[in-house]
Amino acid sequence: MSNKSVPYEDDLQAWLQDPQNAAGYLAAILEDEDAEALLLALRDVAKAQGGMAAVAERAHIRRETIYKMLSDKANPSFKGVASILHGMGLKLSVTPEQPAA
Repeated sequence: MSNKSVPYEDDLQAWLQDPQNAAGYLAAILEDEDAEALLLALRDVAKAQGGMAAVAERAHIRRETIYKMLSDKANPSFKGVASILHGMGLKLSVTPEQPAA
């Protein structure tokens, strides 16, 4: 048996095309509270959802703007993230940290 690694990107992109999977993926990343990981996850979802240009068009923002907002060291505004999510057919929601007793 070989210990050779297998590229996962194609499977991830196919999986992220489903909005339920994309929402779960981003929700899991948000649990880690890691801004860089969130930017990477948003890029993954954008790629799966037709690419940055398609998401930018649906979000009503310029393609160059979405690239800047999702760059490695970016710090996008709440409005920017909400716009990108809208372009992906997703939205933010808030839930209690702990279930009610």
